[in-house]
Amino acid sequence: MCYIENVSPMKMKRILVKSSAGPYSILSGAGVIRRASREIAGLGRFSSVHVVSSPKVWHAVGKSVQRGLRLSKGGSIHLFDDAEAAKNLRSVEEITRSLCRAGADRKSLVIAVGGGVVGDVAGFAAASFLRGVKLVHVPTTLVSQVDSSIGGKTGVNLPEGKNLVGAFYPPALVLTDPELLRTLSDREYRGGLAEVIKHAIVADAEMFAMLEKDMEKVLRRDRSTLDLLISRNVQIKARVVSRDERESGLREILNYGHTFAHALESVTKYRRYQHGEAVAWGMIAAAFLGHELGLTRADVVSRIVALIRRLGPLPAWPSVSPTALLGAMRSDKKTRSGILRFVLSPRIGAARSYDTVPLHAVERVLHFTPRLITASGKLSQGRHD
Repeated sequence: MCYIENVSPMKMKRILVKSSAGPYSILSGAGVIRRASREIAGLGRFSSVHVVSSPKVWHAVGKSVQRGLRLSKGGSIHLFDDAEAAKNLRSVEEITRSLCRAGADRKSLVIAVGGGVVGDVAGFAAASFLRGVKLVHVPTTLVSQVDSSIGGKTGVNLPEGKNLVGAFYPPALVLTDPELLRTLSDREYRGGLAEVIKHAIVADAEMFAMLEKDMEKVLRRDRSTLDLLISRNVQIKARVVSRDERESGLREILNYGHTFAHALESVTKYRRYQHGEAVAWGMIAAAFLGHELGLTRADVVSRIVALIRRLGPLPAWPSVSPTALLGAMRSDKKTRSGILRFVLSPRIGAARSYDTVPLHAVERVLHFTPRLITASGKLSQGRHD
């Protein structure tokens, strides 16, 4: 279980997450970054501090983060390309060699400042460098604030599939500040909302209804609505990973839509979709598959698809065969003895894994999903090549 504490006087929440390395805190709320140096000081003394980020992220939030960390008189900044296509072992080598040149040692601290790619790559670098140095996450995208910074998953992609090389490496602290989302593009923000919808589908029917009612406020980034939404999602993710850190059971529900999504990313060489966009398509396909198997009622599928469509147009479904997508799915981490496994939702607020899904049902879904969506209204944008 996770423990939630209100931090006064600044309307922040401290959420404790249980992990194999010991509990760690997620401090969530507007203005959290201004408490960064105080929170990090509570972790102990470090020989040096090393911030890992990307040029784009550092240009947008670097000054705020430096002020919060009080790095004006110390600390090294290490920047790398945070495109999904650069989420690979070459980037890990680049970061760890940069840490070497900066004199990092086993008593150093790595602070990952950025979105999911930065967190995953910097986290794996921290887990690997000198067999592990302390890690703090400062997530700067919606998807990283509500999902990827929590739970200790780190890793990189291979040409054969997504996140196939990595480690479970819990951070010592996560600092989640909605104010850091101000410079986020609409595309990145809407992609992050896909993970919010995912949490609602698999674990929180009440939040799903709230999203249906207040999506316009959410899309406008209404501050109070967004603060509430982020805090609620952090609690969902923290609760799940505290009960199942290494994805041996319950945590698999957080992969709803991801078997499809990872295949879409892989066949397009990680260049077409932001992760949340692929997840949006993947959740639509998962809803259709649930209906195809008689698990998910038509009205539930309709609600899921309708809410996802309100995020706006997505990069088009690729013009590749169902056979090619099935091949990409076989490299998914959840595959066991060559058998594909899918997370499906029988009703809003609940989900579980299934490993007896007939391939012909998956092929039908892969064939008809883009056609059904295109026929019923414009969800995709751009060409299908």
